Amino acid sequence: MAMMPKRVKYRKFQRGKIRDKATRGNTVAYGEFGLQALSKGMVSARQIEAGRVAAVHFLNREGKVYMRVFPHRSISAKPLETRMGKGKGEPSEWVARVREGTMIYELGGVEEGVARQAMVRVAAKMPMRCRFVIRRHGL
Repeated sequence: MAMMPKRVKYRKFQRGKIRDKATRGNTVAYGEFGLQALSKGMVSARQIEAGRVAAVHFLNREGKVYMRVFPHRSISAKPLETRMGKGKGEPSEWVARVREGTMIYELGGVEEGVARQAMVRVAAKMPMRCRFVIRRHGL
């Protein structure tokens, strides 16, 4: 079952623009290592789940995987071969809007080499370029 909100105030969203860099959620907060987005974009619920599955499968139940994004926005689509008009299409998928610098996943309880390999596999599932970051202690 794909991730989606339990309930929303409005079913259909306007597309809008993703502006600026992330000022919140841009540091490693829960684990020791993180995967940070290097560009803005929308990550679908399927892509988020695929990344989680890839990380958990590679780690063999060792360590902890934290997902820092959640798909709150719906993307609507009209059926194929439908004429123009007749209103906006029904919600077809749920996406998370990700700004540049947002931490998408975090890992804890594993060594750096293992975490780096796991994050490379997760980054392959993401629709934007990502980088591996390490938590900075002693700020």
